Amino acid sequence: MELAFKLEKFEGPLDLLLHLIDKNKVDIYDIPIAEITDQYMEYVDAMETDDMDTMSEFLVMAATLLDIKTRMLLPRETTPEGEEEDPRSELVQKLLEYKLYKYMSEELREKESSASLSIYRKKQLPREVTGYIPPIDYEQLIGDTTLAVLNDIFRDVLKRQKFRVDPVRASFGKIEKAAVDLGEKELYIKAYLNEHRKTSFRHLLEKQKNKDEVVVAFLVILELMKTGKIRVTQDELFGDITIDTLEDIRTDDESLAGEFL
Repeated sequence: MELAFKLEKFEGPLDLLLHLIDKNKVDIYDIPIAEITDQYMEYVDAMETDDMDTMSEFLVMAATLLDIKTRMLLPRETTPEGEEEDPRSELVQKLLEYKLYKYMSEELREKESSASLSIYRKKQLPREVTGYIPPIDYEQLIGDTTLAVLNDIFRDVLKRQKFRVDPVRASFGKIEKAAVDLGEKELYIKAYLNEHRKTSFRHLLEKQKNKDEVVVAFLVILELMKTGKIRVTQDELFGDITIDTLEDIRTDDESLAGEFL
């Protein structure tokens, strides 16, 4: 009896076995091993190929099927739990894994085919958007000087201000001082920076008389950095921060007092 599938080509012995199972419409978990083995051997006998590697794969599977067919005729072996072992179980597991891989490869092939039909338009932005330059590059302005570094310097200055207090005189009582005038302190900082175009940030803070003046001076420096009138740099980690005045700072600008009050 000549079978139609003899004229077909299969990727390997597992591919041929799956074809035979589908053709005979049998349950993969209950393969009629004798019938499938006979059909498989008919296909192997009709194979015409000079590729010994391919032929050897089909012959190995033929020997496996014959071994399973022989074991099916013998009494079943039992597991330590007392269950009978099915000689076909290992073959069924290989067929299920191959079927899964084959299905996944077909899915990927379909996705590749459908992806070739998609066309993406190149990014086209208006000239106004591509040519936009931010007014201030904060990363270039600040550089390696982060807010964490500024905060460390600020705390160090406050600590030095604390050590300047005379413990003997302080024990006699506290003299209340007038609040710092934000406007006057801002004008003082701006005038100082106009006169000292390059100065030390730490030195500037240490010139302040008390904690309130240090806070106000610190806020003024941050505001001038934000507007790009000064640039702060730090040559090494934990080193001193240098303030460079980039342009003349007007001392008649609106005071910061309204902003921070």
